[in-house]
Amino acid sequence: MIPTNRAAASSLLRSSTHVYSIPRTLLAADVSSSTKYARTLQTKASAIGAMSQPRMLVQPAVLRRRFATAIQNTLSSERKPHFDKILIANRGEIACRVIRTAKKLGIKTVAVYSEVDANSLHVLEADEAYCIGPAPSAESYLRMDKIIDTELDFELALYRLQAVHPGYGFLSENAKFAERLAEEGIVFIGPPSSAIVSMGSKSESKNIMSAAGVPCVPGYHGVNQDVNLLFAEAETIGYPVLIKAIHGGGGKGMRVVSSASQFKDALASAQRESLKSFGDADVLVEKYIERPRHIEVQVFADTLGNAVSLWERDCSVQRRNQKIIEEAPAPGLSPELRADLSAKAVAAAKAVNYVGAGTVEFIFDNDTEKNTRLQVEHPVTEMITGLDLVEWQLEVAAGNPLPLSQAQIPLVGHAFEARIYAENPRNDFLPDSGPLLYLDTPTPTHVFAPPIPSLPHNDSCSELDSVKRSPDTSTHVAPSMRLEQGFTQGAQIGVFYDPMIAKLVVHARDRTSALRALRRALEEYKVVGVSTNVEFLRMLAGNGAFINGEVETGFIKKHYEDLFPAVADPSAELLAQAALFIALREHPIQPTGLSTPWTTLSSRRFGGDVYERTISIQPDDASADPTRVSLKSTSPGRFSIAVHSATPKTFTGVSARLVSPTTLSTTLNGASTEITIVSQRPSPSHPASRATNTMERLHVFSASGTKTTLAIPPPAYLLSLGQDVLTSSKGALRAPMPSLVVEVKVSVGDRVEKGQPVVVLESMKTETVLRAEIAGVVNAVGCAKGEMVEEGRELVDIKEDEL
Repeated sequence: MIPTNRAAASSLLRSSTHVYSIPRTLLAADVSSSTKYARTLQTKASAIGAMSQPRMLVQPAVLRRRFATAIQNTLSSERKPHFDKILIANRGEIACRVIRTAKKLGIKTVAVYSEVDANSLHVLEADEAYCIGPAPSAESYLRMDKIIDTELDFELALYRLQAVHPGYGFLSENAKFAERLAEEGIVFIGPPSSAIVSMGSKSESKNIMSAAGVPCVPGYHGVNQDVNLLFAEAETIGYPVLIKAIHGGGGKGMRVVSSASQFKDALASAQRESLKSFGDADVLVEKYIERPRHIEVQVFADTLGNAVSLWERDCSVQRRNQKIIEEAPAPGLSPELRADLSAKAVAAAKAVNYVGAGTVEFIFDNDTEKNTRLQVEHPVTEMITGLDLVEWQLEVAAGNPLPLSQAQIPLVGHAFEARIYAENPRNDFLPDSGPLLYLDTPTPTHVFAPPIPSLPHNDSCSELDSVKRSPDTSTHVAPSMRLEQGFTQGAQIGVFYDPMIAKLVVHARDRTSALRALRRALEEYKVVGVSTNVEFLRMLAGNGAFINGEVETGFIKKHYEDLFPAVADPSAELLAQAALFIALREHPIQPTGLSTPWTTLSSRRFGGDVYERTISIQPDDASADPTRVSLKSTSPGRFSIAVHSATPKTFTGVSARLVSPTTLSTTLNGASTEITIVSQRPSPSHPASRATNTMERLHVFSASGTKTTLAIPPPAYLLSLGQDVLTSSKGALRAPMPSLVVEVKVSVGDRVEKGQPVVVLESMKTETVLRAEIAGVVNAVGCAKGEMVEEGRELVDIKEDEL
């Protein structure tokens, strides 16, 4: 779905002759014993033509690396050309997004990747890709020296490099990174370091906003990070308070604290998470606003002093202080309020000589803060304006003026973006990891935002009138859909980075039409291998309050019962279809027409050749009882089925066939349907037990997109063998997912109380605290700080107090 030279990428991965160590003799200095790898499509092409003499297309060491000259602020009307080659200091879907625009403009791209990202989509999409270190961000994507230090063997990747696009997160808000690039003569595709310092820091930006007369949430924004001082400030502010990393975003390094007893643990956790995500542990403490509305204004500024608003987005629906769905424009905003927010956002950008894409965030209507990165929400802004904001970034970074004036920027229709995450919404949105065993997505209608004609230039239009607008919903707009993703089927969702799989973006004539398009697209999005929030997003998009635009940051908590209804038992029809899938998979219908005994005769049965079978099926719940389903083949492709549930049900004359290995076509009760069923076999390392992750699971997707997971219990003899292997303990704490052990808070012999923190884990840049489920004494500790642990591993065993 994302344009790619898949054949070239596959060829690149298959042939070891296409991957080379950079010869040490070509380096300016001998700096490291570690090997850096370069993957280039150019190298692949040359190797295909001369496999007997593989060669790396690199320049001789005697040639000096050349950089673009620093851009000067000039009023020259002559348009400056685009860069020839840029490096993308990021990963995942944002790197893929930048690469697509660069390809459209004929700009060569260089990707960087950690060791676990070697086969990632952004690596395959780029013209060149270079490994910069191990999986942890602090050893790879946050290592600016590995990206720009000329004394490293990574230097060859920078040959003829003119600019670096930081994406968002990682080094995008690092002023030192921008300064180092400037020293090397490389353009930073983003704001100047002075603006990053002023507005990239939440504490500094709040000071600037306060000086400008903009009301801010009360809190401590100082540089003194003494624990006792921060605690005293929290006491002064009054609980609940919000601890927030001064850099970055995405909910990382943020903790809501309800009482003094929770403060110091929450502070330490927030600082650790902030340091790993952004390379800076400093935090601010402010009053927590419990039911705000979160509205962001997209601003864009050039080096010539021009700045415009690209309208606003509503990002109020959040979990873990991180947005999961965005829409543009914000519902319910009057033209006057839109003009006011846009004017304040533009003024804030101009106050710090901002350059490039930025976002002014309004905690409506009490607070405003500024983020310097290209926001992950930018696709919805592109859809209502018809613009390519990455292209705008490249234009501005090259020294050109903004392509449009404020009065020319369209505001047409309505757009939604749903972020699809590997996480379990019913388990407090806990991140998940693992392989994408099956991925079937809706077909995008567009790669970029559909073009929208810009408005005519009007010199007589006042600055206020240019932003005092309502969305144009009268112009006919065909529904459209984009898919921003960094993973394909078979990819591994790891534990080191954010668990986002994709961003699903839709646009239509008005909010009602766009919401309808979003629901339809979510119905067609199917994932197996990791837990996802797709079902939750479907419930959210169909929720009455959300449809009415009644959004706020506390939306999920407020409407929890509607968003998380009780899981119903699988229907008799669904159990019958699951049993048919198993039967047809293992005893397929032979094709009609010319055949031979070798293709038509199956195994022989002493009781005759009528196919009969009883299959036990249960919900994906270890405590649920299995249901027996009996099938009898009455003729090829036709069955009688009996479901022996609490309310027994029989189906006769059922026709069924497997259209594909994952598609079942049935006529049941007179209704003809096609459903998707994907089998997930258990890991061989998991002994058989009554836990459903040790069983074969069937993921059933109905025609309306509803996903139901069923499990096939193992036979009794396997359960008996498994019990000999597994040991159970009421006080055992196990890793809920593959994780990094951040802290072990107990030792063998320690006494713990129920609810006491025992182990702190980190997965996908999110910390999880495991607490004692019983009171007792620590009997065993099965992990250590800094250790990677697999899902299900016993970390701590607590012996319960004897009564």
